[in-house]
Amino acid sequence: MSCSVDGLPAGCRLRGMGSTVQSGPLNSSLSGAQESSNNVVPLQRAPSQKPCCFCWCCCCSCSWAKCLAIKNAEDNGPTKKDQASSDTLFDGEQPTLEEIRSWGKSFDKLMRSPSGRKAFREFLRCEYSEENILFWLACEELKKETNPEAIEEKARFIYEDYISILSPKEVSLDSRVREIVNRNMVEPTPHTFDEAQLQIYTLMHRDSYPRFINSPQFKTLAQIPEGVSASGSTAESPSN
Repeated sequence: MSCSVDGLPAGCRLRGMGSTVQSGPLNSSLSGAQESSNNVVPLQRAPSQKPCCFCWCCCCSCSWAKCLAIKNAEDNGPTKKDQASSDTLFDGEQPTLEEIRSWGKSFDKLMRSPSGRKAFREFLRCEYSEENILFWLACEELKKETNPEAIEEKARFIYEDYISILSPKEVSLDSRVREIVNRNMVEPTPHTFDEAQLQIYTLMHRDSYPRFINSPQFKTLAQIPEGVSASGSTAESPSN
């Protein structure tokens, strides 16, 4: 919104201008008034009005209070739902509380559960190690393949995405396992990455899983109170 001198009503001046307007129809009417009287009629600003934050004049129908209300409405808009809630984390059928708590007792149960894998994947993403579970899942899909051409194509994709040292999603493998994978890639099969998959599974179990079951995210899902471990034992024994 903008205001021009020609569009100003009587008794209004622009911010930064003096008490008289320099041009336009308003100036002509003031000049006529000055010819009939030696006294200069000063332009008055309404005492109850403040400059508008949009057009910077004192004559607009919008007021400082209205402008502030608009700004507050924008600042206090709706926020995103809590990502830790099960409603936003899981799609479709929700896991039971008993199932969620079982994830804290067995890594195998966690990885066998589609909902458990999803929750664990979200945690790994926060730790910047999501590539580990993505590699494991890709290997599981390769094992289900029976078409020789599809097996070779998927194996190449897995190698380029997770084994190649040029990939930003490269998983951490020791030299022995990497050598085995390189030999297997001469003639890819559904089990080309078995050794590598086992090593990454063990890495997630020993490294990431303990942090996951003690994280605030998992305890929220499992409704575990503070001071209680995921296995159900208290962190400190109460004094008698």
